[in-house]
Amino acid sequence: MQESHSTDHLRETDPAQPRVLPKGVADRYAGNTLNLPQYQVTESDITFQNGTPYWSYALAPDGMWNYLTKKQTGTVLIDMTSQNTAVNTVRGEMQKGIRTAFYNDYNWHLLKRGEYLAHYEDPFMVVHDDQQYIAVPYTVPAFHWLPIPHTTPTWGGVMLIDANGEITDLSPEKARKHPALKGQKLYPFDLTRDRVAATKYRHGIINTLTSHKDEIEVAPVPGDGNDQPFLIPTTEGPIYVVAAEPYGTAQGLSEIWMVDARTGQQYRYTPNGSLFGPRKATDYIRQAARTTDWNRFTPAEPIPVVIDDQLYWEVQIVPSDNSGVAYTAFVNAQNSEVHEVETTAAVTNFLQNGAVPANQTSDRDDNESPTSPTMIVERVAPNGSVIGTLTIYENESIRIVQQNETDAGNRTTESRTMSGPMGSSLAGA
Repeated sequence: MQESHSTDHLRETDPAQPRVLPKGVADRYAGNTLNLPQYQVTESDITFQNGTPYWSYALAPDGMWNYLTKKQTGTVLIDMTSQNTAVNTVRGEMQKGIRTAFYNDYNWHLLKRGEYLAHYEDPFMVVHDDQQYIAVPYTVPAFHWLPIPHTTPTWGGVMLIDANGEITDLSPEKARKHPALKGQKLYPFDLTRDRVAATKYRHGIINTLTSHKDEIEVAPVPGDGNDQPFLIPTTEGPIYVVAAEPYGTAQGLSEIWMVDARTGQQYRYTPNGSLFGPRKATDYIRQAARTTDWNRFTPAEPIPVVIDDQLYWEVQIVPSDNSGVAYTAFVNAQNSEVHEVETTAAVTNFLQNGAVPANQTSDRDDNESPTSPTMIVERVAPNGSVIGTLTIYENESIRIVQQNETDAGNRTTESRTMSGPMGSSLAGA
């Protein structure tokens, strides 16, 4: 708590670099477009290229024989500022790579350096001037004697590995000045979450067992394989953002922690009024989107964005199989208003103006497919009231099966397949 700074404002989100592609969807894109039978993509991380954030993957050998005989052969980059984006593959062999046999693996060579107290975080790929690098932030223990001997993890620096396998140990200051790491996030991801989570003990361990005064917990959020902190580009540079809720079942917003992704400086924002947290934001989206089939779609990665000093929760609505982004919903954290936008251009416009453009459905990118329902089927009672609806999406049709009783008491089945334009409804007896 002493190392963090209290602030009364949140950093404005950079509208030129919106975060619109969730991790689960990017993973699906990367796997579906890979056309190298001997290689596979590794776990994703975030890297920056020319100021734009990308989901990055290493191309690692696939299969036992390739695992033993081949090296990492490149990097896959997916622009996270566009809903539907081309996958960029940078080819080039890495002498020390990710997920290869131990004699070619970067981690083995880091351990051989003998710095056994260092904890190496997840690596991420960097592409600078057509050259590939592996960047590995790491922590080291800081020793304390009082009140009892103990250690705390601190940021030690970044290990940078080039394509030839040369390892350079960079201190935090040198890492920020290195040309290949210009604009990159450098502070360890896990250390950010652990430091914020540890502030639940701000009034001591006994408080967490008794009165729970000012106790917080990192808010659990939906998202396939991704959790807080979220990296968000802002007008002041990239930051990690962690939303904290009060202890217990409450879903209000207790604090928002902002950690500079390059320096590790922590800022703590405590709202003056009552604001709701990311979990409650997804509930409001489900209430507002009455035509969305929530058996097929799910909210993902509610991230806090700030527009003209107003906090919104930006939530991506994605199919359960992560095949794409259906639409983006912005939820006002103060009055629970939900604004739905369908295209990348509409997301950028909302981040700039805080309003949904009237022609948001007409400015769809050429490679973006419509996500609105093409037909709503209503089940109508004899008194004319609607007692049930069924949403039909693109590339789907509806089959009406009617059973008629014959004179002999047997039933014959009659079926018709129908489709219609968006917004049409079917009614019948």
